[in-house]
Amino acid sequence: MRVKFRINGIVQGVGFRPTLYKLAKKLALKGYILNSSDGVILEIQKENINVQEFIKILKNNLPPLARIDEIEYEILEDDNFNDFYIKESKLTTKTTSISPDIAVCDECLKEMFDKNNRRYLYPFINCTNCGPRYTIMQDIPYDRKNTSMSEFQMCEECQKEYKNPENRRYHAQPISCYECGPKLNKDIKIIANQIKDGKIVAIKGLGGFHLVCDATNEEAVKTLRKRKNRPKKPFAMMFKNIETIKNYCEITEIDEKLILSKEKPIVLVKKKKELKSIAPEINKYGVFLPYTPIHYLLFEYFDFPIVATSANISNEPIIIDNKELKEKFENVVDDVLDYDRKIVNGCDDSVIQSIKDKYITMRLSRGFAPFSFNIKKHIKPKILAVGANQKSTISLAFENKVILSPHIGDLGTIGSIEYFQRTIETFRRLYSFEEDIIICDKHPYYESTKWAKAQNKKLIEIQHHYAHSLAGLFEFDLEKALVIAWDGTGYGDDGAIWGGEVFIADRSSYERIHHFKYFKLIGTEKAVKNPANMAVGLLNDNLAKNYKNYKLAQTLKKGSFPLTSSVGRIFDIVAYLGGYIEKNEYEGYSGILIEKYYNYSIKKFIDLKIEKEIKFLPLLEFVVQNRGNFELISSVFLNSLANIIKKLQKEYDLPVIVTGGVFQNKTLLTLLDNVYFNQKIPINDGGISLGQVAWGVWNL
Repeated sequence: MRVKFRINGIVQGVGFRPTLYKLAKKLALKGYILNSSDGVILEIQKENINVQEFIKILKNNLPPLARIDEIEYEILEDDNFNDFYIKESKLTTKTTSISPDIAVCDECLKEMFDKNNRRYLYPFINCTNCGPRYTIMQDIPYDRKNTSMSEFQMCEECQKEYKNPENRRYHAQPISCYECGPKLNKDIKIIANQIKDGKIVAIKGLGGFHLVCDATNEEAVKTLRKRKNRPKKPFAMMFKNIETIKNYCEITEIDEKLILSKEKPIVLVKKKKELKSIAPEINKYGVFLPYTPIHYLLFEYFDFPIVATSANISNEPIIIDNKELKEKFENVVDDVLDYDRKIVNGCDDSVIQSIKDKYITMRLSRGFAPFSFNIKKHIKPKILAVGANQKSTISLAFENKVILSPHIGDLGTIGSIEYFQRTIETFRRLYSFEEDIIICDKHPYYESTKWAKAQNKKLIEIQHHYAHSLAGLFEFDLEKALVIAWDGTGYGDDGAIWGGEVFIADRSSYERIHHFKYFKLIGTEKAVKNPANMAVGLLNDNLAKNYKNYKLAQTLKKGSFPLTSSVGRIFDIVAYLGGYIEKNEYEGYSGILIEKYYNYSIKKFIDLKIEKEIKFLPLLEFVVQNRGNFELISSVFLNSLANIIKKLQKEYDLPVIVTGGVFQNKTLLTLLDNVYFNQKIPINDGGISLGQVAWGVWNL
């Protein structure tokens, strides 16, 4: 009998065809396999094929980077196949999922450190199971001519490997060696010695440059902070191996699994050993392992951890070429390790954090993105969703596919807005995509919204926290849920700044059933950095007079300022009134400090009344009365927020989704049971574009 399969998912450019070739030979199957516009077409022929058993064997023998989303098959009449072979691709439209860049694999590392191998210590070693993908792609299909490797003519030895279906490098588009591949601009040993000498260097990775120095050298780290104008925001650290991470950090089983995963993201973990100036005043480190051959070669010269922070101006995208690096960081770095393979698409490091036996994504990028979802419905209009203003991403929907872009950044500078527009152009080009409909946020001053309104296309605006809700409904395939959406800011239907919302949401609409009582955002945008007047302005005279800015705050609170229900701002208020901060050093700072002092043995909470409005003044009064007692304040505050959610769970017979930037707080999430929260999709504003596009998929 002959069976024809159509297989969709991440099945091109990941070693799928050679894997199937070897499997077919092993099972004595005849037929062929080819890449098509719809994924992979596979025909097999043999007497008495058990189709379900074959599918099971296939799924158990996938190459590491492959992902099957859908398999369809039909039984056909016998053909005269006399062998199994790989046919040339048939590609008309572009719907195939793009594989993200993946860390160098163990097999390549073994070869790289084998003195008898022709790629011994070769800094660009890769195969079909690892290496660059999205960051070198100029077009689809993923063929060498459509990547930045097109400039490098394959040598005879590499050609043999590339054309041999039995070889691990069969159709590995970035395949190269010393003879025919990219070149470093200088010896890695020189750069390693610079780092050992306390210098700051820039090193080109897969998706952009890192600024690097010795993390154990306090003077070097302080110098980097001064030069980069980054006073307190934590730096991520790269470690030689998991054992070294364990020397400096307390890691759980799930932490270790995430750190060692093939994506090699930055993982937020608990400090064990203090490295001064890396993450001042907080109790977490962002840690990750080497993921390129260059990183592994660098660690051959030392075994201490290094700062490896994205080379970018604050909130701008990661720098991908030496020219821009020189323009912006000439006075920051002492040396540069560069290479002559072009980065086509910038891609920052992904950031994730474990929550019990699960995790949340705080930045979806290298290793995970572009993230594609196959859906059961055929989408008629082509939809582009342009997300929020912070942690910007875009999403596309067409045919039966939804695609979420890598992290773009905050759209607060000309550079980041240009990068946002370039990302849209990149995805239009890669998928021959021209949107029929654009979906954006309701905020009139978001740069993404302004761009959308200027396109002269059919436009749909989705409320910010409803988009958060939709991202949760989409990931877990829910029809309807009670949604707790807490974050820093989002434009409300009444023109106020929402951020402490409780919705009943389904796939087409929502009802705002509760929200935190409005308060004045004294100082408007400046209140985010300086919450003092906003905080003291909420108190009665008897409590407020204990603060040095009492008179100013009492005067200002009579002024005209925007109203907000933001739980993110309540964190800032609590941190100020409780004596943790005078000002917010960076986004999320107050939340991290409050979390730092939480004590699980303190069970006390303030039972806040849940009416249409959630009145939280009793909580602030408690904070003021216990100012300076950080453990008690942190514990009671987070317990009280968790109690609100637990009460709502009992009141409504619906699945519960928690979403928004506030739920990046690991402790708060850990206090909750039986709730859904986004994992694959960013829980913060990085998931907004996906929520927007989900509405389009379900309603257009």
